[in-house]
Amino acid sequence: MNHELFSEAEWQARIRLAACYRIFDHLGWSELIYNHVSLRVPDAAGHFLVNPFGLHYSEVTASNLVKVDIDGNIVGASDWPINPAGFTFHGAIHATLPDAHCVMHVHTTPTMAVCCLEEGLSFTNFYAAQLWGKVAYHDFEGITVHAEEGARILKSSQGKPVLLLRNHGPVVIGQTLAQAFAYLWVVQRACEVQMATQGKGALRPIPVPVLEACVRDALNFNPKYGAGEDGFAAMQRLIDRKDAGYRA
Repeated sequence: MNHELFSEAEWQARIRLAACYRIFDHLGWSELIYNHVSLRVPDAAGHFLVNPFGLHYSEVTASNLVKVDIDGNIVGASDWPINPAGFTFHGAIHATLPDAHCVMHVHTTPTMAVCCLEEGLSFTNFYAAQLWGKVAYHDFEGITVHAEEGARILKSSQGKPVLLLRNHGPVVIGQTLAQAFAYLWVVQRACEVQMATQGKGALRPIPVPVLEACVRDALNFNPKYGAGEDGFAAMQRLIDRKDAGYRA
């Protein structure tokens, strides 16, 4: 597809989102052809970009990303459909939260394992401490194909950037793609450490004042300090060295 069909702002957003899918693949965060990262089109209100259903994350490119409206209807031409199970809650979040420019959902083993624990995320390690007060939960209702669940997921999120779908997996919400990636990176690492330490003995608690200080000092989420842009740029450079074909 000719990128001249898109505005410059949309094309740059497509490049960054395609890079994100390749980064997920590089990190082992892909799930066959499933899961989603959705991003608002910067100059088209009510339009969003999402991965084409049927392609592996390693096959996603700027031009084959699918543009949809708030209800998941495809806008313009696309050779691929989208997965309705993914956009059910993505659309509800985008439609309701003005700062929800990027929504990410994965099924990595550590994050799913924590979502299956009754107590959920344990605020007992360096990464989890940065998420104190930023995590909400939603009870499992089955595969997210029913539009009415989107509203319930949104209500469960309580405006927090990290939502753990119980027995399922995490959803993160960012004001930018880079900020959402920063949140997901921290969630992934927090869950990895928790699963590595759980069962080895009593987890050492972190005092609440220290948790609060960690949240205050976690500059990687703060727009004043780039909100993860440097980290995302570093990963995009790595992907460019590996295979820059996603830019097509």
